[in-house]
Amino acid sequence: MPQEPIDPILAELIRTHHQSTQTPHLFFRAWKQAVQLAGITYFGDGSRSGFQDAQSKWDLCPNMPLIQRAIGVMSHGEKVFLAALVSFYNAEDGGRLLQAVDVHGLADLGVLDAKRRALIAHLILNYSGW
Repeated sequence: MPQEPIDPILAELIRTHHQSTQTPHLFFRAWKQAVQLAGITYFGDGSRSGFQDAQSKWDLCPNMPLIQRAIGVMSHGEKVFLAALVSFYNAEDGGRLLQAVDVHGLADLGVLDAKRRALIAHLILNYSGW
């Protein structure tokens, strides 16, 4: 059975990703944008200076106790985005949080706007573990 050729755009993304030595930098750049969009209060020490001075993803870890207290009053989209971000940091905590906000699979990320979906896509593409 003949195989369809892989989409040229997808092939280029895969080639670029495999050749990239910048994956941690690219992840951190997307992470910092996502943190800013979700709210810097929920990451690292929660301060503007802490956000600006952050040098790595370790400087912007999710503040789980604060997130768990605050997530109940957020819009559905805000909850989903924040829970998705937490899942990069800790799969178990993030998974529980995603279930709590009624995300049962990747298709449920469709509630996010294009900017948030694009950031999640960049994070997935450049994720190399926490």
